[in-house]
Amino acid sequence: MSKVLIIGGGASGMMASIVAVQRGHEVHIFEKNEKLGKKLYITGKGRCNLTNDCDMDLLFGSVCTNTKFLYSAFYGFTNQDTKGFFEKAGVPLKTERGGRVFPLSDKSADVLDGLKGLMRRDGVQIHLNTQVEKVLAGEGRASGIMLTDGRCIPGDAVIVATGGVSYPSTGSTGDGYRFAENLGHTVTERLPALVPFNVREDFVKELKGLSLKNVEIHIFQGEKEVYQEFGEMLFTHFGVSGPLILTASSYVGKLASRQELKLTIDLKPALDRDKLDQRILRDFEEHRNKSFKNVVSKLFPSKLTPVMIKLCGIDPDKKVNVISKEERQRLVFLMKHLEMTITGLRDFKEAIITKGGVSVKEINPSTMESKLVPDLYFIGEVLDLDAVTGGFNLQIAWSTAYAAGSSL
Repeated sequence: MSKVLIIGGGASGMMASIVAVQRGHEVHIFEKNEKLGKKLYITGKGRCNLTNDCDMDLLFGSVCTNTKFLYSAFYGFTNQDTKGFFEKAGVPLKTERGGRVFPLSDKSADVLDGLKGLMRRDGVQIHLNTQVEKVLAGEGRASGIMLTDGRCIPGDAVIVATGGVSYPSTGSTGDGYRFAENLGHTVTERLPALVPFNVREDFVKELKGLSLKNVEIHIFQGEKEVYQEFGEMLFTHFGVSGPLILTASSYVGKLASRQELKLTIDLKPALDRDKLDQRILRDFEEHRNKSFKNVVSKLFPSKLTPVMIKLCGIDPDKKVNVISKEERQRLVFLMKHLEMTITGLRDFKEAIITKGGVSVKEINPSTMESKLVPDLYFIGEVLDLDAVTGGFNLQIAWSTAYAAGSSL
C-alpha cells in the first residue's frame, strides 16, 4: 500500500481519491475550504451538468484545447462510464436537450453526496481547512507536501487537483500553477473561458435581460471571420452572454483579450436577404396605412424594437406605404447584421472555467504523471485543457482523475 496525497477536494480530487482508495492505497485529501466540492455545488446553476451523453466523436469535438492529449483518458473512462459510476453511487440521472446529463433531482448536492458517500465508505481521509504551501520533491521525485502551518506530510505520490482561477470565491486561486512552476513545469497563459463579452455600444444596456433564440452570430478579426455559430444568446448591462457567447469565448477568447473584435448577429438566419425583404414588403402592404413603429414591432421582441428603429434610421412615425426600397433594404441589412464591438472578456469571477494551465507536453497522457517529476500528477482544470459547455469540462475532470487514480 502506498500513501497518496491529493491537493484539492473538488470534482477531480474526489474522483481520484475514490479510484485510488479502491485500489488499496492510503488516500488523504487536503482541502483549504471548510467543505468539499464548493465549485461543483454551484455548477450548472446548482443542477450540476456532470457529463454529456454523446458519441465519442462529439466528445472529442467539444474539447477546445489539446484534444489529442485526452484520447487515452477519455477512452479509459468514458462519458458512459461516468453515468454508470454515478448511478451505481446512488445518483439517478436524466438526459436533457443537447445530451446534457443531470441528477434526476436537479440538485448538485446529490452528486456531491454520492462522491462523499463513496469516500467515507472506502476510507478516504479528508482534511478540511487545510492549505498546502508547496509540493516537496526529494531525490528527483515528489515526496510529500508542506502545509501553510509548516507541517510536512510525507507521501509516495502527490496529485494536484487544485482547479484553475475561475470563481476564486470557491477557492480556485491558482495554487496548482505555483506548485507546478516551482517544480520546473511550464504553465501556459491563463484566460477566462466560457465567459461573457464586454461590448462598446451603449444600446446593449437598453437590451439588458433580452434573450434571443435561434440567431446566428459571426465574429470578425478585421475582415477575417474567426467564429460562426447558431443558438441562443443574452444581452446584459455590459454586453452579451448566454450559451452561444460562452462557447464563442472558448474559441476567440485569446483574440478578444488582445484586440477589439466585431460581432454581428443575424436575427433571421432562416431567411436570406431577398426572402426577408419580401416578408417585410408583405407586412408593409398588409398594414400600408400604419406607422413604421407599429408595423415593425411585429418583427422583434418589444425590448429590441426601439433599438432597431433607432439604428435603421427610419422615422418611426412614417407610414410604411411611403418607405423607400432603400430604407427597407437598410432594415433588412440591419436584421442580418446587427453589429457591435467586442472590447474584451469579463474577468475570472464570471468565468466558468480557466483556459490555459500546466502544459500537457510535460504530462503523460495515459497516467497524468509529470514527465519531469516522478510520482507527481496533475488532473482536472489545473491542466491546459478546456471544452465548451454541456458537461464536457466535468468529463475532463472525471477522466483525468480516473487515469491518475488507477495508475498509482
